[in-house]
Amino acid sequence: MRYRFDDFQLDTEQFELKKSGELVHCEPQVLELLVFLIANRAQMVSKDELLNAVWAGKVVSDSALSSRIKMARQLLDDDGQKQRYIRTVHRKGFRFVADVVTDDGLPPATSTDQTDQRAVESPPTKKPIVAVLPFTNRSTVEGQDYFADGMTDDTIAQLSKHRWLDVVARNTSFGLKHSSMDIRQLGKELNVRYVVDGSVQRAQEQIRINVHLIDAGSGHHLWSERFDRTFSDIFALQDEITAKIVARIEPEIGFAERRRLVQSRPANLQTWDCFHLGIYHFYRFTGVDNEEAQRLLKRCQSLDPQFGEGFAWWAYAAVLGMVYWQTRPTQETLNEALIACDHALSLDDRNATFHALRARILLARQEYDAAIAGNEIAISLNPTFAAAYCGLGDSLAYEQRYDEALEYFTQAIALSPNDPQLWAFYTYGALALLFKGDFSEALNWTRKASNIPNYQYWTTAHQAIALHHLGATKDAQHATNKLMSQAPNFSLAFAKEKLFYLKEQSQIDFYLESLTELGIE
Repeated sequence: MRYRFDDFQLDTEQFELKKSGELVHCEPQVLELLVFLIANRAQMVSKDELLNAVWAGKVVSDSALSSRIKMARQLLDDDGQKQRYIRTVHRKGFRFVADVVTDDGLPPATSTDQTDQRAVESPPTKKPIVAVLPFTNRSTVEGQDYFADGMTDDTIAQLSKHRWLDVVARNTSFGLKHSSMDIRQLGKELNVRYVVDGSVQRAQEQIRINVHLIDAGSGHHLWSERFDRTFSDIFALQDEITAKIVARIEPEIGFAERRRLVQSRPANLQTWDCFHLGIYHFYRFTGVDNEEAQRLLKRCQSLDPQFGEGFAWWAYAAVLGMVYWQTRPTQETLNEALIACDHALSLDDRNATFHALRARILLARQEYDAAIAGNEIAISLNPTFAAAYCGLGDSLAYEQRYDEALEYFTQAIALSPNDPQLWAFYTYGALALLFKGDFSEALNWTRKASNIPNYQYWTTAHQAIALHHLGATKDAQHATNKLMSQAPNFSLAFAKEKLFYLKEQSQIDFYLESLTELGIE
């Protein structure tokens, strides 16, 4: 949406303000305030409404609000005396009073009898809808349509198990089998945001499957991959390729959703947008971003108590904050996290993600048997959910079942090599290898993890320990120095507190003794 008033243009999609075509630099929070006032220009906006919209209900002083109002006025060459654009309603709130024209030529908004009705930038964002088009048979061998159709069927079925997505029904998809409709037109016809397109080509005993994920709005390819296999057991082959396709498509859609939201940055966050903005900060893997993720996910809970994702993902964000950053590991927070996951499951007990995230909380509570069971349920509900395989590997490792654990870590990595948590898959696997005593392979896994952006200091700590036990003293010292650079407050006491999820004393002793031998006090 673009609002025009006098020489100004406010673009909510680009999240920018221009005057006479020149960009006006301003703080995002001030711009959010300005957007909210203009969107609700038909009536006075109370202070409480502004606080809820811009500060998400966080308690701030009147002076903070006054300061942002003053800054917004300065951007518009306005002030408290002129009040040409932002008028103060004494002791009540504010109102945007200038004439505004939107990009569709609509006149300024007018008041209605329903004074509590507030204009909204756009309808609440719904789940992204995905259409899987029938895979095209490009084989030179006759009679291969059944395999292409089977791939389409299985992809629809497996993708539907990711319950944060809406997938177009099979009959609708197969109705497009011989359609030559442009992807963008198809997107409008079906009201879908993403399209999965694929082809199958067989030549004797070799088969090639190409798959593409396309943005239905722009027609641009977001992801594509080719799978070459030997044609043997048709059902085993179909299961293997479908699992990999779905496991790789799902994170790409998540990435596209977060990028879309961050680029558009709607001023009035609805629940779904608030959730994905929280997940955007979650996957940045920094202390500041983790706190912001927790805040936004908590806000989801207040916006819609029936939206389970806000509860389950907040719980996981809180636990990661305990393991890596500023959140203190307390039984109170662990209890709250478990209650949040239980609430999410009460809303949807067939949601694999909720089961896997609850299992993460159980692991943090040292309830490994229950964590194993939870991850097994998640995998049974969604066999393509890579994070559940990683969680199962983690839980088994802390029960000292290392060989089993490594099988699941390896499966998670194979399923989703583009996963935003891939560095964690390798890092958790490296810890299992350290406990197992396979220091050479542990070093290999930490090196793979450290090549992935946003890996964390525990990766470096594991690497230093592996190098130390391999006798690579100089490299171990270099890794230790790097660790202290990444986490200046890292110490034995710090490590002991952050390893609160370990129950086996021999594992704790091994890790802390290794750190001591590295010179960490």
